[in-house]
Amino acid sequence: YQAKNSMREVPTLFIDGRHLTQSLSIIEYLNETRNGKLLPSDPGQRQKVRAVSDLIAQGIQSVQNLRVLQRAMSLVPEDQKTATKISWGKYWIDRGFTALEQLLKDTSGEFCVGDTLSMADLCLVPQVYNANRFKVDMSKFPIISRINAKLNTLD
Repeated sequence: YQAKNSMREVPTLFIDGRHLTQSLSIIEYLNETRNGKLLPSDPGQRQKVRAVSDLIAQGIQSVQNLRVLQRAMSLVPEDQKTATKISWGKYWIDRGFTALEQLLKDTSGEFCVGDTLSMADLCLVPQVYNANRFKVDMSKFPIISRINAKLNTLD
């Protein structure tokens, strides 16, 4: 697998004769090659979508990926791993969602950026799933919760 993805982590997508890695670049590639509408044509709105996407993917998710969790848990006694993992996840998601909630006050409409589904919304859903897995109090994040509820109604 390392020959196809030097970081040895997911995602890796094999498409159009290419090996694509990294979630955001895969989404952008698919958007560009499949005539998608996940990035607005307006540069200012497109920057907002990328800012929200980066906050989620780089600022929240990256410290919870399996590689980071495995290393952090290797430093903890066996009998404390479960509690430490939950505490770790809650801390980073809560911190990130606090920043994201603030940003969404300025960018959101029906979705993360305005009223059109975007790359940012694709990033949000799995992170809310993680938040629930780590028992984050989602009542502190009404905008995130509202958007995620809307996204979960889509086919």
